[in-house]
Amino acid sequence: MSGPLWVAPDVRRDTLARVPRQRPRWAAADPLDELTDRLRELTAAAVHPDEIAAVLESDGMTDEHIRLTYGRESSFALAEELYARVPRDFPEPEAAPAAAPWHAGLLACLLRGLVFALPGLAYVLGAPFVTDDPVGENGGRGLPAGTAVLLAGALTGWAWNQALAHRAYTWLGFGDRPAAARALLAGAPTGAFLGTAVSVAAAGPGDGGAVVFAAAQALYQGAAAVLLVLGRERLLLHALVPMAAGALLTPLYDVPPPVRAALLVLSSLAVLTLAGRELLRARPSGGRGPSLLRSVPYGIFGLAGGVLILHAVLAEAPAGGTGAGITAPGAVALTLSMGPAEWLLHRFRSGSNAGLRASSTPRAFRRATAVTLTKCLTGYLAALFALTLAATLLWPGAPALDATRGAGLLLIGVLLWSGLLLQAFGAVTAAATVCGAAALAQTLALFTGGPYHSALSALSGLLVPGIASAVLAAVVCVRLGRATAHRY
Repeated sequence: MSGPLWVAPDVRRDTLARVPRQRPRWAAADPLDELTDRLRELTAAAVHPDEIAAVLESDGMTDEHIRLTYGRESSFALAEELYARVPRDFPEPEAAPAAAPWHAGLLACLLRGLVFALPGLAYVLGAPFVTDDPVGENGGRGLPAGTAVLLAGALTGWAWNQALAHRAYTWLGFGDRPAAARALLAGAPTGAFLGTAVSVAAAGPGDGGAVVFAAAQALYQGAAAVLLVLGRERLLLHALVPMAAGALLTPLYDVPPPVRAALLVLSSLAVLTLAGRELLRARPSGGRGPSLLRSVPYGIFGLAGGVLILHAVLAEAPAGGTGAGITAPGAVALTLSMGPAEWLLHRFRSGSNAGLRASSTPRAFRRATAVTLTKCLTGYLAALFALTLAATLLWPGAPALDATRGAGLLLIGVLLWSGLLLQAFGAVTAAATVCGAAALAQTLALFTGGPYHSALSALSGLLVPGIASAVLAAVVCVRLGRATAHRY
């Protein structure tokens, strides 16, 4: 799951509505002069004429009205005229808002990253319950059969819960917590059912233990989505402590299967109980929610991100490994890095708004945005690289971090962070399209290029995310280089 959506009110319509519309008898004879005076403060603060055009259109001015009243062809032509008439003036605000929507504490974001990564330890603790017969005997690529069942359910859960989180966050952005709880109450059990059904469909003879594990995984994903969306990360962390403690002991002691099962059940029941309590406290209400179609791109983006992380796992896992191989240092590092990624997304939002206040031309604003973007992306890659090194050193039996694998992880990190950035600014369709295409290309290369560790597959592990990252970076520069993308 990605970080929350940042929703801020559109103040442009209110700004124009507060200005008197009636033209007094002593006003200038030219309607354009009157409009210039009426919108002078707003026009002076605009970095680009498109901002003024957006205000005119939001006030209901059609091109026909503009031609008849002001003698200009369109709202854009009129906006350019107003922009040229009024000198730029950017008064500094007295103080930054105390509760800006882009403010986030570093510790809170790091906590979310830890909560995202800890469930991976459940695979270590539950390895004895997963069938270890390689799929390769049935035409696969050396992936354990039980692991395939778990992955099918996990990917389904990632996609469903990402879309569900968007729907619930939309309600929270409107200040309607009961409606968000209603969406979670309906969506979380449905997602658990779908994840279980997909796991059952992917199972074969002898995969009963994996199916049970996958069902528990689906229930956990739905309950964890509830707690994360409602801001209860600390409760979720506390519930995961028994499972995480047992998993961390497995390299040192031979934990008996009954103890492993008891720890897994204890944490799962704790998460389910806490999620149910939060939903009851929110008192879900009735009513219709936002369009379901609006959440589909978020689900696609979640699925694509899960597939890309899965390929990072497969790049590190030895062929024909066991169910425990579902977790790998690179995947752990990518998951943990979502905490710093979320904080840096907030920092970019804060930095871009500071650049908006300080810039007097579109070019200056694009330069300020590019500098902020470079700093944030560099910081994220540094954090991801440090986490990858630490995970490689601490993970028992982990392969050495070579240049190819390290570069592949960093490219996937660039792709995910850029996608999350676009998602935060409402451009999730572009992020879902590019990341989805990259995930599909990686998967096709996996099944058409021979064994995963072949030269072709290794090349695709760099080439595909590299091209996708370049495309997404271009989209970020074009989309977020416009001042109108940052005005609220």
